[in-house]
Amino acid sequence: MDMEQWTRVRRKVLIEECSKRSVMKEEGLHWETLQKMLSHSRPPGYRRVKKRERKIDPFAEWIQGVLDADREVPRKQRHTAKRIFVRLRAERGYEGGYTAVKELVAELKAVKREVFVPLIHRPGEAQVDFGHALVNVGGVLKKRPFFVMSLPYSDGFFVQVFERENTESFWEGHVRAFKFFGAVPGRISYDNSRIAVARMLGGRERKLTDGFLQLQSHYLFEEHFCRPARGNEKGVVEGIVRYSRANFLVPVPQVRALEELNARLEESCRADLQRRLRGKHGSKAQLLDEELPMMRQLPLAEFEASRVVATRASNLSLVRFDSNDYSVPVRCAHREVVVKGDCERVRIYRGDEEVADHRRIWDKQLVCFDPLHYLVLLERKPGALDFARPLEGWELPERFAVLRQRLEAEHSSEGTREYIKVLRLLENRSVKRVEQAVGRALEMGCARYELISQHLYGEGQEAVVFQLDGREHLKVVNVGCTDPGDYAALLGEENGREEVA
Repeated sequence: MDMEQWTRVRRKVLIEECSKRSVMKEEGLHWETLQKMLSHSRPPGYRRVKKRERKIDPFAEWIQGVLDADREVPRKQRHTAKRIFVRLRAERGYEGGYTAVKELVAELKAVKREVFVPLIHRPGEAQVDFGHALVNVGGVLKKRPFFVMSLPYSDGFFVQVFERENTESFWEGHVRAFKFFGAVPGRISYDNSRIAVARMLGGRERKLTDGFLQLQSHYLFEEHFCRPARGNEKGVVEGIVRYSRANFLVPVPQVRALEELNARLEESCRADLQRRLRGKHGSKAQLLDEELPMMRQLPLAEFEASRVVATRASNLSLVRFDSNDYSVPVRCAHREVVVKGDCERVRIYRGDEEVADHRRIWDKQLVCFDPLHYLVLLERKPGALDFARPLEGWELPERFAVLRQRLEAEHSSEGTREYIKVLRLLENRSVKRVEQAVGRALEMGCARYELISQHLYGEGQEAVVFQLDGREHLKVVNVGCTDPGDYAALLGEENGREEVA
């Protein structure tokens, strides 16, 4: 029965005062139906007087017990509606259909589904989380973590991809995010990752890691950790993780290096500030300007996002850091050193001197050699030149191979030692510059270390003008001009002596 007929019947009886019997005959209505139409301004809908008992209802309590017990087992081993149906028939003698079981399971799960309270997002507060996405870097397809910091009040966010989710990337993500926003949030919400939380103490109490405390001590923000399995307490950043993956990392990025991808992501985050979200009174950039005064200024000194480890170099002049080995000059073998590793570089120090600088390796149990670190040792052991692992794969210009062939052809084993001395020139000069010097020596037909080093003499040194200031005693010294004829006379005297002899 439509609303048009409902209205027409009510007007005829209540306004036009037509008899109920005539209206029933004209509209084809039953007496009870007419009475219902006159009592309600609109159809009240179907109302079941008594709930019909279903075949599945007697088993509802048992099904609820199964679902409650499932909370204690891994998600992938929990009961499906199909599995409950099979067990009901085999163990409980259920004779009903699968659809009734499926509907009841859905009802019971809906009752247990948690409902959340909308939270206030105050200016100057942030949320941090990591997500994961496939990224192709240099032809290698790999799932990599990406750091996200979100400011829920303005909905501004910052995203960066790293090789691994660890303390260094956690630090570096914060440093870059604070620079991007131009300030430090007063309060930051986190989950309970091992990077930040060393131990759960119950309730909201946490024992924090030294790495997290170092970051907090530098920037002085207040921490807030969500309750276990309560990610809704930082639901904004979890939504941004999904948004940034879907909008910035689809299709799978193809880049030569992570630096290229992160520069692109930063520009995407900056462009996103121009958006205006539903229910907001301004764009993200405008809201960010409003909350920046509520945040802390950046410290004058930048946080050094490097993990520092004191260790000892091995007898192979190798230093282990994060399960990989990095070379140091052989003079540092068996010595105490300090390693500083960040997301990009591994730097090694002996006292105040930086003795090695390597690009960080992110795989496991690999070795990173710098051939220059071993040349001084090879100079003493030239026979190991062709078998030295640090020199394996060391690509040098063709002129170096020509030089070695000529030196060894003319001077045998001493030529090998001479060649290593030339290689040692690379310790302080570029490959290009030494190659040019080698080329000149080869063209002159005298491919010796002394001539090659002579072509490099004074390179990189500033011209020095001798001053007499402070050397007044030299002002009285008069040096006369030398006559070239004196040298000729000396040569004549020397020849005369040889003839007499």
